[in-house]
Amino acid sequence: MNLSNNFTLAELVKSQTAVRKNINNEPGTAEINNLIHLAESILQPVREHFGKPVMISSGYRSPELCEAIGSSAKSQHAKGEAADFEIPGVDNKELAAWITKNCDFDQLILEFYDGVDPNSGWVHCSSKKELGTGRKQILQAKKIEGRTAYEPIIL
Repeated sequence: MNLSNNFTLAELVKSQTAVRKNINNEPGTAEINNLIHLAESILQPVREHFGKPVMISSGYRSPELCEAIGSSAKSQHAKGEAADFEIPGVDNKELAAWITKNCDFDQLILEFYDGVDPNSGWVHCSSKKELGTGRKQILQAKKIEGRTAYEPIIL
């Protein structure tokens, strides 16, 4: 099933952990509708602007899958509202900055970007279908003393 011109449902539900642990990672109708919105409002504009394939490392995750990887079953991934991604050859900070200026997003997290290697980390971005409900929250995730810390960042 196509979610947009360049994104399919299969690539947004793919999970090696789900396969390995035999976890059902099939979204329902509401989650599929959210994934369509995410693809159309965030992923497709990114693909069109940069003109390169967007590599999705995590999209939809069922509540059971979220718990299996140590995430919350209430995560926006479990609602089909979030994806983690990067574009090979594009600085993740540049990618995140472009999204903040050009997309209607809820939350954007520059995850584990070290400021040295432009390909370090990845971008987490979520979007909500209801227009104007996005928090426009921009954060950076870092490991501090073995724990993930989230700090506001200006891009």
